[in-house]
Amino acid sequence: MQRIRLRYTKRGRLRFTSHRDFQRAFERALRRAEVPMAYSAGFTPHPKVSYANAAPTGTGSEAEYLEIALTAARDPERLRALLDASMPTGLDIVEAVEARTSGLADRLTASVWELRLDGVPPEEARRAADAFTAAETVEVQRQAKNGIRTFDARAAVVSLEIPDLTETHSSQADRPTDQPCAILRLVVRHVTPAVRPDDVLSGLRAVADLAPPVPAAVTRLAQGLFDEETGTVTDPLAPDREAAEALSTAEPTAAATAPA
Repeated sequence: MQRIRLRYTKRGRLRFTSHRDFQRAFERALRRAEVPMAYSAGFTPHPKVSYANAAPTGTGSEAEYLEIALTAARDPERLRALLDASMPTGLDIVEAVEARTSGLADRLTASVWELRLDGVPPEEARRAADAFTAAETVEVQRQAKNGIRTFDARAAVVSLEIPDLTETHSSQADRPTDQPCAILRLVVRHVTPAVRPDDVLSGLRAVADLAPPVPAAVTRLAQGLFDEETGTVTDPLAPDREAAEALSTAEPTAAATAPA
Protein backbone atom coordinates (compact mmCIF):
# COMPACT_ATOMS: atom_id res chain seq x y z
CA MET A 1 0.00 0.00 0.00
CA GLN A 2 1.38 3.40 -1.01
CA ARG A 3 0.73 6.52 1.06
CA ILE A 4 0.80 9.99 -0.51
CA ARG A 5 0.88 13.24 1.45
CA LEU A 6 -0.66 16.33 -0.11
CA ARG A 7 -0.53 20.05 0.62
CA TYR A 8 -3.53 22.08 -0.51
CA THR A 9 -4.77 25.66 -0.30
CA LYS A 10 -7.96 27.57 0.48
CA ARG A 11 -7.91 30.82 -1.48
CA GLY A 12 -10.26 33.65 -2.37
CA ARG A 13 -13.95 32.93 -1.82
CA LEU A 14 -13.12 29.27 -1.16
CA ARG A 15 -11.77 30.31 2.25
CA PHE A 16 -15.41 30.11 3.37
CA THR A 17 -15.50 26.41 2.49
CA SER A 18 -16.09 24.26 5.55
CA HIS A 19 -13.95 21.21 6.22
CA ARG A 20 -16.93 18.98 5.39
CA ASP A 21 -17.40 20.80 2.07
CA PHE A 22 -13.73 20.25 1.26
CA GLN A 23 -14.03 16.55 2.10
CA ARG A 24 -16.91 16.16 -0.35
CA ALA A 25 -15.06 18.04 -3.10
CA PHE A 26 -11.89 16.03 -2.53
CA GLU A 27 -13.66 12.67 -2.61
CA ARG A 28 -15.32 13.67 -5.88
CA ALA A 29 -11.88 14.60 -7.24
CA LEU A 30 -10.54 11.17 -6.22
CA ARG A 31 -13.28 9.50 -8.27
CA ARG A 32 -12.83 11.78 -11.28
CA ALA A 33 -9.07 11.22 -11.29
CA GLU A 34 -9.63 7.45 -10.95
CA VAL A 35 -7.25 7.24 -8.01
CA PRO A 36 -6.84 3.60 -6.82
CA MET A 37 -7.91 4.36 -3.25
CA ALA A 38 -7.68 1.96 -0.34
CA TYR A 39 -10.93 1.71 1.61
CA SER A 40 -11.79 1.05 5.22
CA ALA A 41 -13.45 -2.20 6.25
CA GLY A 42 -17.01 -2.54 7.54
CA PHE A 43 -20.54 -2.07 6.26
CA THR A 44 -19.90 1.48 4.95
CA PRO A 45 -16.36 1.56 3.53
CA HIS A 46 -14.76 4.99 3.17
CA PRO A 47 -11.64 6.01 1.26
CA LYS A 48 -8.61 6.08 3.53
CA VAL A 49 -7.97 9.81 3.81
CA SER A 50 -6.36 11.32 6.92
CA TYR A 51 -6.92 15.05 7.41
CA ALA A 52 -4.61 16.99 9.70
CA ASN A 53 -5.51 20.14 11.64
CA ALA A 54 -7.85 21.83 9.16
CA ALA A 55 -8.07 25.64 9.22
CA PRO A 56 -11.31 27.18 10.58
CA THR A 57 -14.07 28.07 8.11
CA GLY A 58 -13.59 31.61 6.84
CA THR A 59 -9.79 31.59 6.99
CA GLY A 60 -7.57 31.21 3.96
CA SER A 61 -4.63 28.85 3.93
CA GLU A 62 -1.51 28.06 1.93
CA ALA A 63 -0.65 25.06 4.09
CA GLU A 64 -3.34 22.43 4.64
CA TYR A 65 -2.28 18.77 4.71
CA LEU A 66 -3.79 15.35 4.21
CA GLU A 67 -2.66 11.80 3.50
CA ILE A 68 -4.22 9.17 1.25
CA ALA A 69 -3.62 5.43 0.98
CA LEU A 70 -3.51 3.75 -2.44
CA THR A 71 -3.81 0.12 -3.47
CA ALA A 72 -1.48 0.68 -6.46
CA ALA A 73 1.60 2.88 -6.75
CA ARG A 74 1.30 6.22 -8.56
CA ASP A 75 3.78 8.97 -9.37
CA PRO A 76 3.12 11.68 -6.74
CA GLU A 77 3.48 14.64 -9.10
CA ARG A 78 1.24 13.14 -11.78
CA LEU A 79 -1.32 12.26 -9.11
CA ARG A 80 -1.18 15.83 -7.78
CA ALA A 81 -1.82 17.30 -11.24
CA LEU A 82 -4.80 15.01 -11.86
CA LEU A 83 -6.36 15.82 -8.50
CA ASP A 84 -5.73 19.55 -8.85
CA ALA A 85 -7.45 19.57 -12.25
CA SER A 86 -10.49 17.94 -10.63
CA MET A 87 -10.76 20.44 -7.75
CA PRO A 88 -12.49 23.86 -7.75
CA THR A 89 -10.17 26.81 -8.33
CA GLY A 90 -9.10 28.05 -4.91
CA LEU A 91 -8.95 24.56 -3.43
CA ASP A 92 -5.65 23.80 -5.11
CA ILE A 93 -3.50 20.69 -4.64
CA VAL A 94 -0.03 22.27 -4.74
CA GLU A 95 2.35 19.59 -3.51
CA ALA A 96 2.54 15.79 -3.24
CA VAL A 97 5.19 13.49 -1.78
CA GLU A 98 5.28 9.79 -1.05
CA ALA A 99 5.11 9.15 2.69
CA ARG A 100 8.44 7.65 3.69
CA THR A 101 8.39 8.65 7.35
CA SER A 102 5.81 8.30 10.10
CA GLY A 103 3.83 10.86 12.04
CA LEU A 104 2.79 13.70 9.73
CA ALA A 105 0.25 14.94 12.30
CA ASP A 106 2.97 14.94 14.97
CA ARG A 107 4.97 17.40 12.84
CA LEU A 108 2.15 19.96 12.76
CA THR A 109 2.85 21.67 16.07
CA ALA A 110 2.69 25.36 15.10
CA SER A 111 1.22 27.69 12.48
CA VAL A 112 2.17 31.00 10.90
CA TRP A 113 -0.84 33.26 10.32
CA GLU A 114 -1.26 36.56 8.51
CA LEU A 115 -3.98 38.87 9.84
CA ARG A 116 -5.00 41.73 7.55
CA LEU A 117 -6.75 44.51 9.48
CA ASP A 118 -8.39 46.89 7.03
CA GLY A 119 -9.13 50.31 8.49
CA VAL A 120 -6.48 49.94 11.24
CA PRO A 121 -3.36 52.18 11.11
CA PRO A 122 -0.15 50.14 11.37
CA GLU A 123 1.05 52.14 14.38
CA GLU A 124 -2.17 51.31 16.26
CA ALA A 125 -1.75 47.62 15.45
CA ARG A 126 1.89 47.72 16.58
CA ARG A 127 0.91 49.29 19.89
CA ALA A 128 -1.70 46.58 20.44
CA ALA A 129 0.71 43.78 19.47
CA ASP A 130 3.34 45.14 21.89
CA ALA A 131 0.77 45.23 24.70
CA PHE A 132 -0.29 41.66 23.94
CA THR A 133 3.24 40.23 23.90
CA ALA A 134 4.19 42.17 27.04
CA ALA A 135 1.32 40.63 29.00
CA GLU A 136 1.96 37.47 31.05
CA THR A 137 -1.55 36.19 30.40
CA VAL A 138 -4.40 37.34 28.18
CA GLU A 139 -7.70 35.75 29.10
CA VAL A 140 -10.30 35.45 26.36
CA GLN A 141 -13.66 33.74 26.09
CA ARG A 142 -15.07 31.45 23.44
CA GLN A 143 -18.43 29.79 23.01
CA ALA A 144 -18.00 26.02 23.45
CA LYS A 145 -20.45 23.12 23.37
CA ASN A 146 -20.82 23.27 27.15
CA GLY A 147 -21.08 27.05 27.39
CA ILE A 148 -18.63 29.93 27.57
CA ARG A 149 -15.01 28.83 28.02
CA THR A 150 -12.31 31.14 29.41
CA PHE A 151 -8.64 30.44 28.64
CA ASP A 152 -5.26 32.12 28.20
CA ALA A 153 -4.53 33.14 24.59
CA ARG A 154 -1.04 34.49 25.37
CA ALA A 155 0.87 31.33 26.30
CA ALA A 156 0.52 29.69 22.87
CA VAL A 157 1.69 32.78 20.94
CA VAL A 158 5.39 32.60 20.00
CA SER A 159 5.47 35.95 18.21
CA LEU A 160 3.12 38.70 17.06
CA GLU A 161 4.59 41.45 14.92
CA ILE A 162 4.08 43.69 11.92
CA PRO A 163 6.26 42.37 9.06
CA ASP A 164 7.85 44.29 6.23
CA LEU A 165 5.03 44.98 3.75
CA THR A 166 7.19 43.60 0.93
CA GLU A 167 7.15 40.22 2.69
CA THR A 168 3.40 39.87 3.28
CA HIS A 169 1.25 37.30 1.52
CA SER A 170 -1.57 39.79 0.79
CA SER A 171 -1.18 41.64 -2.47
CA GLN A 172 -1.75 45.39 -2.66
CA ALA A 173 -4.72 44.73 -4.95
CA ASP A 174 -6.42 42.80 -2.16
CA ARG A 175 -6.79 45.77 0.13
CA PRO A 176 -7.94 49.40 -0.21
CA THR A 177 -5.25 51.89 -1.13
CA ASP A 178 -7.04 54.94 0.31
CA GLN A 179 -7.61 53.47 3.77
CA PRO A 180 -5.14 52.43 6.48
CA CYS A 181 -4.37 48.73 6.64
CA ALA A 182 -2.25 46.87 9.17
CA ILE A 183 -0.77 43.43 8.63
CA LEU A 184 0.08 41.23 11.62
CA ARG A 185 2.23 38.11 11.44
CA LEU A 186 1.36 35.57 14.13
CA VAL A 187 3.20 32.38 15.09
CA VAL A 188 1.16 30.19 17.44
CA ARG A 189 1.74 26.76 18.90
CA HIS A 190 -0.92 24.08 18.57
CA VAL A 191 -2.02 23.54 22.15
CA THR A 192 -5.15 22.39 23.98
CA PRO A 193 -7.43 24.25 23.94
CA ALA A 194 -6.41 25.45 20.48
CA VAL A 195 -5.63 29.16 20.25
CA ARG A 196 -6.98 30.47 16.95
CA PRO A 197 -6.37 33.81 15.22
CA ASP A 198 -9.79 35.09 16.31
CA ASP A 199 -8.81 34.35 19.92
CA VAL A 200 -5.72 36.52 19.48
CA LEU A 201 -7.90 39.26 18.00
CA SER A 202 -10.11 39.01 21.08
CA GLY A 203 -6.96 39.33 23.18
CA LEU A 204 -5.87 42.44 21.29
CA ARG A 205 -9.25 43.98 22.00
CA ALA A 206 -8.95 43.05 25.69
CA VAL A 207 -5.44 44.44 26.28
CA ALA A 208 -5.38 47.40 23.87
CA ASP A 209 -9.00 48.05 22.81
CA LEU A 210 -8.09 47.19 19.22
CA ALA A 211 -11.36 46.73 17.30
CA PRO A 212 -11.02 46.61 13.48
CA PRO A 213 -14.03 48.23 11.73
CA VAL A 214 -14.38 45.19 9.43
CA PRO A 215 -13.62 41.51 10.08
CA ALA A 216 -9.97 40.59 9.74
CA ALA A 217 -8.86 38.62 6.68
CA VAL A 218 -6.88 35.67 8.06
CA THR A 219 -4.57 33.37 6.10
CA ARG A 220 -2.45 30.49 7.32
CA LEU A 221 0.91 30.79 5.61
CA ALA A 222 2.60 27.69 7.03
CA GLN A 223 2.32 24.95 9.60
CA GLY A 224 4.84 22.42 10.83
CA LEU A 225 7.33 21.84 13.61
CA PHE A 226 8.46 24.94 15.49
CA ASP A 227 12.26 25.26 15.48
CA GLU A 228 13.29 26.75 18.83
CA GLU A 229 16.75 27.79 17.58
CA THR A 230 15.64 29.71 14.49
CA GLY A 231 12.15 30.69 15.64
CA THR A 232 10.69 29.39 12.37
CA VAL A 233 8.04 26.84 11.44
CA THR A 234 9.62 24.09 9.34
CA ASP A 235 8.20 22.28 6.30
CA PRO A 236 6.47 19.07 7.48
CA LEU A 237 7.01 17.34 4.13
CA ALA A 238 10.78 17.91 4.12
CA PRO A 239 11.61 14.59 5.90
CA ASP A 240 9.71 12.65 3.22
CA ARG A 241 11.52 14.46 0.41
CA GLU A 242 14.88 13.89 2.08
CA ALA A 243 14.12 10.18 2.56
CA ALA A 244 13.13 9.87 -1.11
CA GLU A 245 16.31 11.63 -2.24
CA ALA A 246 18.45 9.39 -0.02
CA LEU A 247 16.77 6.29 -1.46
CA SER A 248 17.22 7.44 -5.06
CA THR A 249 20.91 8.11 -4.36
CA ALA A 250 21.43 4.75 -2.69
CA GLU A 251 19.80 2.68 -5.43
CA PRO A 252 22.34 3.49 -8.23
CA THR A 253 25.18 2.93 -5.75
CA ALA A 254 23.80 -0.45 -4.76
CA ALA A 255 23.35 -1.44 -8.41
CA ALA A 256 26.91 -0.41 -9.25
CA THR A 257 28.40 -2.45 -6.43
CA ALA A 258 26.25 -5.55 -6.98
CA PRO A 259 28.18 -8.60 -8.23
CA ALA A 260 27.80 -9.36 -11.93
